[in-house]
Amino acid sequence: METTNKSLMLLIDKRIDEPGGIVRLRLRAPDGAPLPPFTAGAHLDVHVRDGDIDLWRQYSLCSDPACNEFYEIGVLRDPNSRGGSETLHRIAREGETLEIEGPRNHFPLHEEAPQSLLFGGGIGVTPMMAMARRLRAQGKDFTLHYCTRSRSATAFRGEVEAAGLSDFVVYHHDDEIETKLDLDAELAAAREGVHVYVCGPQGFMDWVISRAQAFGIGDERIHREFFSADVDISGDAFEVVAERSGVSVFVGTEETIAKVLAKAGVKVEVKCEEGVCGTCVADVLEGEIDHRDHFLTEDEKQEGDMMCVCCSRAKGKRLVLDL
Repeated sequence: METTNKSLMLLIDKRIDEPGGIVRLRLRAPDGAPLPPFTAGAHLDVHVRDGDIDLWRQYSLCSDPACNEFYEIGVLRDPNSRGGSETLHRIAREGETLEIEGPRNHFPLHEEAPQSLLFGGGIGVTPMMAMARRLRAQGKDFTLHYCTRSRSATAFRGEVEAAGLSDFVVYHHDDEIETKLDLDAELAAAREGVHVYVCGPQGFMDWVISRAQAFGIGDERIHREFFSADVDISGDAFEVVAERSGVSVFVGTEETIAKVLAKAGVKVEVKCEEGVCGTCVADVLEGEIDHRDHFLTEDEKQEGDMMCVCCSRAKGKRLVLDL
């Protein structure tokens, strides 16, 4: 995983309002200096602040990884969110600045693959745009399947054409039977060693992942990125020991480890609060983990030596953390 904690204040150089309630923001350094490089699949942590709203949110980079003059992100206006996307849509104006951290990459492209199948559902297409640009530049075998509710709600069409990606992108719309994605057919026709990438609504992702597994594609070749996720933080109470801090606390049935430790003076950085960004990962020295996150891989969860403390819990009565 590629990570960095670099903090930057970036200028909103251009705002493009796309169909489907998506805004594309082009970000530059105020002095025009080159930006830190990024790899396909990377995202930015964006600090969204306005009035009572003070949140960090993660947005995938959809611009060309070969270009470090600017970054572009796509933001879906989601009325069901905790206010981050609504606020960003309201306050993001050309000439304003945004505080960002990153870029970070927890969804890297495996460039050695003989074939890549990219599945983007709605706003989940954003990291796929960067991947498609990179794969095209390398002359690789790939297809981007872009699924939306309707043709009229499909963002990035102009950008797909401008980037020379039209021959590599297949559009699928829920209200057009003739464009429906035949996922099984695509997976059946895939080359040996294919890598599958998926991002979008959780139901869409679960469908693609389960079908890829059914076709014998190993988990090491199925790559996923969750923008958000429904997470259940409830469970039996348990003790948490922050060993380095010398602090012991009890986590209640509806509490999270991160919040209880914060009240006790042990600061754990938390951003998404949904187990998708990995900011809060802590090393576990003792105890069995009840993983609730969508960030750690299945292999990492099986190893049992790290956890997302924003949402995961203990299976037993006690956890000892390296905090």
